[in-house]
Amino acid sequence: MIIRTAILSGIAVFSTLADAHAQDATLTEFQPPLRATWDQPLSAVDRAKVDLGKILYFEKRLSRDNTLSCNSCHGLDNYGVDGKKFSIGFDGYVVGRNSPTVLNAFGHIAQFWDGRASTVEEQAKGPILAGGEMAMPSPEAVVKKLKGIMEYGPLFKAAFPEAKDPLTYDNVGNAIGAFERLLATPARWDLYLQGHDNALTPIEKRGLKRFVGLGCNTCHTGTLVGGDRYQKLGLVKPWPNQKDQGRYALTKKDADKMFFKVPSLRNIEKTGPFFHDSTSTKLADAVKKMAWHQLGKELNEQDTKAIVAFLKTMTGELPEHLTKPSAPKAAK
Repeated sequence: MIIRTAILSGIAVFSTLADAHAQDATLTEFQPPLRATWDQPLSAVDRAKVDLGKILYFEKRLSRDNTLSCNSCHGLDNYGVDGKKFSIGFDGYVVGRNSPTVLNAFGHIAQFWDGRASTVEEQAKGPILAGGEMAMPSPEAVVKKLKGIMEYGPLFKAAFPEAKDPLTYDNVGNAIGAFERLLATPARWDLYLQGHDNALTPIEKRGLKRFVGLGCNTCHTGTLVGGDRYQKLGLVKPWPNQKDQGRYALTKKDADKMFFKVPSLRNIEKTGPFFHDSTSTKLADAVKKMAWHQLGKELNEQDTKAIVAFLKTMTGELPEHLTKPSAPKAAK
């Protein structure tokens, strides 16, 4: 699916800056502002694909026991997370890493903490087959199950009209990804980036100044304030939990030990617990941990409070189209 209005790295953006304020050196690295994507004009086929993806996102029958959907761990009424330290998968299995938010994830460098999926379309197919998550035994089993639900045939045909056999496992991922690419959440921070100086309060501006002054923006930068690179967790002071070695498990390269995708700070106020191992449940504690382990700096309460206030300006508006759709009926 292509969204045609001013796309940059998959994110709809403003093509020009509002005024000289947005040219400030402090703000340049966070440009361009994030825009809503759910209101972009779509062709009939793209709309059919998005609508199908939304239905599949909430479809519990994509799991082995018909109890889990994408939304189970990435609740769209809860800023794309489930609020748990570790999500519960099939048969009570506790997953090994905190489930990150799906909101704005389409703009990340890759998906999952270790980047093992390059796109949201690829990522969507992973948990469905993961034994400890939705636990479907094979792509073929998923397709067979969906073909047994009478309404899905026409929905896939409308979404993929050129395909000889539109109901495929790849197209399950393609449809869910099309839906997820509309999950952008602009916030007050974006108004400030556009030049509206009064969009932030004095303490929030002070938090931004400290955020940049301390060097937090070394990793948390760009439109999504993160999500665009990998970094070693415990860069200056070793991270206490060394059991999970991050990308090393994927690449087997010593240089990748303890490297994880840098999370976006969009909606960070709402998406705890924090870090891959859910070490922090409070945002202030997470800020202090990052300052210590990544920068070797011990934050006082005043700076911590200001930075937390700044981070809360990135809490965005939940897209209006996230209401749960009716599930297609099973074939009789």
